Amino acid sequence: MRAIVAPQTAAQLSACQAKATSSVPRHALRPTLCPSVSSSIRGKILELSRSRKAGHTLRRGHNSVTLASSTLPTFDLDIPSVTNLDHLKDDGYCGADGTVLMRPPPLGLDVHNSKGKYWIKTFGCQMNMADSERMAGVLETMGYMSTDDADSANVLVYNTCSIRDKAEQKVYGALGRQAKRKRSDPNMKIVVAGCVAQQEGETLLRRVPEVDLVMGPQYANRIDQLLELVDLGQQVCKTEAIEILEDITTPRRDSSTSAWVNIIYGCNEHCTYCVVPQTRGKEQSRTPEAIREEMAELGRQGYKEVTLLGQNIDAYGRDLPGFADDGSGRRLWTFTDLLQHVHDVPGIERIRFATSHPRYFTERLIKACSEMPKMMPFYHIPFQSGNNEILKEMKRGYTHQRYRRIIDTIRHYMPDAAVSGDAIVGFPGETDEQFQETMALIREIGFDTVNTAAYSPRPNTPAAEWENQVADLIKMDRLHQINALVNEIAEQRSARYLNTVQEVLVEGVNPKIPTQMMGRNGGNRSTFFDGDASMIGQILKVHVDESRTWSLTGHLVV
Repeated sequence: MRAIVAPQTAAQLSACQAKATSSVPRHALRPTLCPSVSSSIRGKILELSRSRKAGHTLRRGHNSVTLASSTLPTFDLDIPSVTNLDHLKDDGYCGADGTVLMRPPPLGLDVHNSKGKYWIKTFGCQMNMADSERMAGVLETMGYMSTDDADSANVLVYNTCSIRDKAEQKVYGALGRQAKRKRSDPNMKIVVAGCVAQQEGETLLRRVPEVDLVMGPQYANRIDQLLELVDLGQQVCKTEAIEILEDITTPRRDSSTSAWVNIIYGCNEHCTYCVVPQTRGKEQSRTPEAIREEMAELGRQGYKEVTLLGQNIDAYGRDLPGFADDGSGRRLWTFTDLLQHVHDVPGIERIRFATSHPRYFTERLIKACSEMPKMMPFYHIPFQSGNNEILKEMKRGYTHQRYRRIIDTIRHYMPDAAVSGDAIVGFPGETDEQFQETMALIREIGFDTVNTAAYSPRPNTPAAEWENQVADLIKMDRLHQINALVNEIAEQRSARYLNTVQEVLVEGVNPKIPTQMMGRNGGNRSTFFDGDASMIGQILKVHVDESRTWSLTGHLVV
């Protein structure tokens, strides 16, 4: 189970979290339970956690959780099952149920003579959103136009995420419904793309034989070639690793003001909880020239903001040839060098990036960002835990002291910079004392945003096989505690904008109040003010009159 406590923005990458699991740790715990857990349940959890006797398990029913032991009485806890906790929303970047990509027909397309309609639903992070945009661009060059009605589409694409088991099950549930339609409409095509496709491969075809195409994320810009094979009557599975060719497709952007630009694909890290290296492959950096040209084209099209994307974006360039000629021993192209290379692209007025890894986040990078006016002062750097033993078990490659020094350096160069992070609670073996160190880190740093998650095991990851799994009830209690703290601090951080003038890139109309416009300030806070659609794409000055946990409201400064 995942609880995202921040708004849906470009910085919400939580690449390595999932829903909670159900076995009880063998080590004794004394959990500090949040007030929302009833006293009777608290007592039973504490009684169980104090016991070191073998054989304790959690049996999860539809509306109850049973604590069972061969030597202790059975406790029936009258609470919702983990899958039915309505108060813990599963709001990943694309939401619990995914996001449907809907775009107006491309210019020049005769809607009456189009090849048909495509429907794309995206689950997971903004890397998947960027891949969906690329697939949409290819499909439109083939003559398809988008629809938000799955039942009327000729090509259905599920761009999947394997970070959470819940997302996987939602995909399988949706496939079951569309498989029935496929039996009566054999000309429709069902495509499963993304990380679940990469992870499951031919198993997915055997489980849902109505699927026509299973393709890993590395094939996003080749969906046309694969659909041609489907048209020839083949059932296609393409998940083998490939060298990602330079992307010459034109993505169908989901915004007219802000755009994603991938700069590095894959991940070479080996975090013990994370499935991403298996589903997205090894790191492959795009060339600086290709990245700059894509940004230049976006500038010519009128885009004002670019968010550079990578699983570990500050590892950019490690696989590119050459070394710097200054004798430092660093690679010829680092992420810092890339930012300096693209900073002056005409038309692009704002640059953001995500996600950063603390292992590669250097003072050289921080100082360079502080000196480039187009770089937005918002930094998403996952910390995952505030305890060094847990970080070591996760194989994160840094300590909490190292993480604190990074944030101190950012605030030395940019005192008002906004900082967000990711945290996992209930990692195997995590004690209450270790969890409290994570809470202490959040209090000390004062994050603008933290994406939180309860740990759950993912296929083929080392931590999934460990025996010291933390009980669901303890995980959920810790999730309650950490979310309450994150909300409290985020509200305080928002308040610092009160009675200040913020530069806001106007992105669209507030869907709840049509007379208001919405955009983001430099610190990535959503900001609302009265206006009209003619302002979209402009950077305007807004005086902040009201602050909330995740957003601001103000009025235009003339």
